[in-house]
Amino acid sequence: MFKYEAPVQPQDILNQAMTLQCGAVLKNRLVKSAMSEALGTTGNRPTARLERLYGAWADGGIGLSVTGNVMVDRRAIGEPNNVVIEDESDLEALKRWARAGTRHDTALWMQINHPGKQAPKGLNRETVSPSAIPFREDMAAFFATPRALTTLEIEDIVRRFGRTAAIARKAGFSGVQIHGAHGYLVSQFLSPHHNHREDDWGGTPEKRRRFVLEILAEMRRQVGEDFPIGIKLNSADFQRGGFTEEESLATIEALAAHGIDMVEISGGTYEAPAMTGVVKKASTLAREAYFLEFADKVRARVSVPLMVTGGFRTAAGMAAAIDSGAVDLVGLARALAIEPDLPQRLLRGEAPRHAVRPITTGIKVVDRMALMEVAWYTRQLRRIGEGRQPRPQESGLRSFAIGIVENGWNTFKTRRLRAS
Repeated sequence: MFKYEAPVQPQDILNQAMTLQCGAVLKNRLVKSAMSEALGTTGNRPTARLERLYGAWADGGIGLSVTGNVMVDRRAIGEPNNVVIEDESDLEALKRWARAGTRHDTALWMQINHPGKQAPKGLNRETVSPSAIPFREDMAAFFATPRALTTLEIEDIVRRFGRTAAIARKAGFSGVQIHGAHGYLVSQFLSPHHNHREDDWGGTPEKRRRFVLEILAEMRRQVGEDFPIGIKLNSADFQRGGFTEEESLATIEALAAHGIDMVEISGGTYEAPAMTGVVKKASTLAREAYFLEFADKVRARVSVPLMVTGGFRTAAGMAAAIDSGAVDLVGLARALAIEPDLPQRLLRGEAPRHAVRPITTGIKVVDRMALMEVAWYTRQLRRIGEGRQPRPQESGLRSFAIGIVENGWNTFKTRRLRAS
């Protein structure tokens, strides 16, 4: 007798739970990818605004939230008001953040980072990197030429990543993510453009990837085998002489062999911001997400769970990416800054209320660097953290003007605090 089977709907695929290699379970396939919140104090401590923001996303139905940059060294922040974790002095505040972000069985992973040289000029007393390579000429006014790290400093940073991960676990976070993309320190070590070392930390692809593998090993040593560790990694830097797709594939294979639990694929740096979707190929428009073609190549080599963030517009596009086998998880970022409860709508088979739009100011140098693709959305996150509604139609130019004043003032307060 013929048995009718209803077609699988996109929401049915997105609603599927997933068990990671370490045993952790994600309740659905939607992930809030990391966005910079800058909601810490001037002294880089967590605040109640982070609790409200991540509580809103947990209430909105997301399966996994990944925090924005949590830095491992108070001397090296990427922007004013980053949260920094060097010890357990803020453990109670971190516990409150974790409790809010894990409501409704939501997983909450802390993204752990060091900016290296990618920090605005004047914010830190100095910036460091694998090698003393300056930014390109038109960005030199914003970023100082870094000092090359010593071997002892590199080893200290590796330990700091592990320590921050251990504190995250103690505070109640569900996992951690290494930020290995977008031109920050891990990305700098991987890239032959930034890493000109000739010692055990550079000179060949194998030596350039030693830093990230040492971080993974130290984290695993401090958090145990049953705690998820993921990474955000560039598919490529999109810079001449930079990290290539082939090197990225080899790095992912090495990470998989060393027990990474999930890889989020991204791409680009501040100097070549591919992660913002400034340039889109026809194939990208058809499949929605920016890095799915590269994900296909990764999937052919490893079985580790994969996630792609950026460009997804519809539940059908998200479900198709998962159904194709290219990815296991779909990352959402900017859409959640203007619609925190979007996951609930997608999981009910409903369309988003608002579309993500390019944010421009009309100022060529600002728009070319895609600066407002971070700053405008950071302002929306602040509104949610303050208990207000986001403003999806807010002017990019207005936001830029306000942001310049606020960032300048916050940078001044940070420098004054450190000088005192």
